[in-house]
Amino acid sequence: MPTGKKRVLVFVVAYNAESTILGVLERIPALEEFEVEVLVIDDASADGTYEVSERLRRLHQYRHPLTVMANPANQGYGGNQKIGYQYAIAANFDIVVLLHGDGQYAPELLPELLAPISRGEAEVVHGSRMLTPMGAIKGGMPLYKFAGNRILTGYQNLVLGSRLSEFHTGYKAYAVGALRRIPFDRNSNAFHFDTEIIIQWIRAQIPIFEVPITTFYGDEICRVNGLRYAWDVTLASTAAFLMRFGLLYRRNFDVEPQDTGNKHYEPKLSFESTHSLAVAAVPPGTAVIDMGCGPGHLSAALRAKGCRVVGIDLLPPADTSAFDEFIATDLNVRPFPRPLGNAETFLFLDVIEHLASPEHFLDELRKEAQQNLDLKIIISTGNIGFIVTRLMLFFGQFNYSKRGILDRTHTRLFTFASMRRILQESGFLIESERGVPAPVPLVLKSRFWSRLLMWVQAQLIKISRGLFSYQIYMVARPLATVPTLLEKTHSYSQLRSEVTP
Repeated sequence: MPTGKKRVLVFVVAYNAESTILGVLERIPALEEFEVEVLVIDDASADGTYEVSERLRRLHQYRHPLTVMANPANQGYGGNQKIGYQYAIAANFDIVVLLHGDGQYAPELLPELLAPISRGEAEVVHGSRMLTPMGAIKGGMPLYKFAGNRILTGYQNLVLGSRLSEFHTGYKAYAVGALRRIPFDRNSNAFHFDTEIIIQWIRAQIPIFEVPITTFYGDEICRVNGLRYAWDVTLASTAAFLMRFGLLYRRNFDVEPQDTGNKHYEPKLSFESTHSLAVAAVPPGTAVIDMGCGPGHLSAALRAKGCRVVGIDLLPPADTSAFDEFIATDLNVRPFPRPLGNAETFLFLDVIEHLASPEHFLDELRKEAQQNLDLKIIISTGNIGFIVTRLMLFFGQFNYSKRGILDRTHTRLFTFASMRRILQESGFLIESERGVPAPVPLVLKSRFWSRLLMWVQAQLIKISRGLFSYQIYMVARPLATVPTLLEKTHSYSQLRSEVTP
């Protein structure tokens, strides 16, 4: 019969915990405001962890409904969590709490972890040993573990843009609805599963609520290889950091809220970028066509210069008022839905790599521009020759991502040489070209580090544009086609004929 109370699963992960598991279960409080079930999953222990837990269940005297399960083969710390969370999802629990069977975390603090979720203030709650100054040390945490925890947490906060007091707690409560929204099953089965699920929460923009907890270190055996764990944690966090730049892709971290249309294109006007360079290159008061305009980040800046802006893209933005005119079209089907008219600048920023046939588009652009051979064409694209992608390939990695140079929607990839060649072979005169640094300010919020890294990139680009440029930026003009030249020759010949005695 429904009670109206939230259903809570206290999930105890256990491995060779025969001597501690009963004590942990005994210390789990009544939690009368919830409907509670306790689940113990023994991860193929070599001792009697399962047997002592199962005997307690058979007595039918435990304060909560108790389920005891045993994995037929060892799944690892992360693998065991996956099974428990799947159990919580399948049984439609509201909240699941992770508790260790070795007694390192105090079951008496379960109410503190459950309260923020129960009140609707959070979906993810971590019990942190670091919120109370020196609390972990007083609880018996070895100094080397304390130092390692602080160093790793500091690095992870830096690269993930978070502000957690601790990444390495094993005492957590999750709203089961939140677990349904992330692919935790794709995470590692090893101990750094905890880091990977935290990265998922961060990337999914699900806030992590921390509450202070005490810790207890007794005579339990540590089963974590500290160096291997630190290495795995560092690799996972660094991969997530590189994914923010679009330099790497991991399916388990692909959990950002789904956007619609072209909202994922961010403005890059406040630092050296293709956006800022293009705006600076457009003369005031001129007519501009922004082909592949996205949500219109450049339009406001251009209209502030007195320009008239026509935006063209596959999907209309939510607000088209930023444009003087907006046209929705598929550039692969109908590249030019309107004549270029009196346009003086044609912006083609980070679009050519998305086209099915860039050659066809450029051929059509040249034809359209024959009545205006002074048209300034500003074009940009990612540089596949960027040092990071070269190093990735050297190490056997070529990972497509959701954005960046290896965006999964890209159909063509360019270096400076291949971009130059396709323009020249399509009948365009390249007036200038330059390398553009990676958009560090979009990822690092520290003004000091952003400026420093942008300056470093600028110096490296001076040394080798092809190696250190994240993007390619070129300014070109259309050349007359042979039919146009023939027409001009006819007209010129007629004029000469008229004045020839």
